Amino acid sequence: MKSGKTIYIVLAFLVTFSTVNATSPDWGATGHRTIGKIAEDYLKVKTKRKIAELLNGQSLALVSTFGDDIKSDKRYREFYTWHFVNMPFGVSYQDSEKNKDGDLVTGIKKCKEVILNVNTNKEDKAFYLKLLVHLMGDLHQPMHVGRKEDKGGNTFQLQWFDNGTNLHSVWDSKMINHYNMTYTELAENADKITKEQVKYLQNGTIEDWVNETQTFAIKAYESAEIGENLRYNYMYENFGLVRSQLQKGGIRLAKLLNELFS
Repeated sequence: MKSGKTIYIVLAFLVTFSTVNATSPDWGATGHRTIGKIAEDYLKVKTKRKIAELLNGQSLALVSTFGDDIKSDKRYREFYTWHFVNMPFGVSYQDSEKNKDGDLVTGIKKCKEVILNVNTNKEDKAFYLKLLVHLMGDLHQPMHVGRKEDKGGNTFQLQWFDNGTNLHSVWDSKMINHYNMTYTELAENADKITKEQVKYLQNGTIEDWVNETQTFAIKAYESAEIGENLRYNYMYENFGLVRSQLQKGGIRLAKLLNELFS
């Protein structure tokens, strides 16, 4: 029979190992829901009505995690590569080598294509609408346009307040969770911006937005060193960008939805 001390050591090892090596999918539930909630504030009345019909009254915040919810179902394995795009730093998406299995850009475009197709049934439209809401969130998480060699920062090991984690997870959820606001609080406290600023943020294409997110990914990689113990100062220097990307993701998601359901 193992002693209590031995069991404790084994459990501690397993907890540490799983924490350090776990891969994070994206913003995490709070981030995705924040983007969905923000988007709802920029939807046209007609758009809201059509979305409500498709989703049977469910909110964008509620369905925003759908892309991750289905990951454990083998039937949806084909959508896995749609959550990210890897391209060498300094190379635009247009000039980069494309993933033959698809990526964030092709995934979003496929969602739009299915939704716009008049022959698509309601069930399929709802499926791809929920996926679109999720992918637009992924597009604005810097590490989803990260380096291929470290899986978007998933193998970039460091510490967050003395606990083992990785750079992807820090940008995915660690900073958001540490800020300790609900998704509704984050959405309600987004920066107040003018209509002109909204139009400016909504300018561009999906490819342009991916290229922009890559510039933030580069900054994220430069913000930390492997093995570093990140603490309050890291939050102070970087959480403003997290909030900005959440707001930008919501505003741009609303633009796509207004176009799709106009």
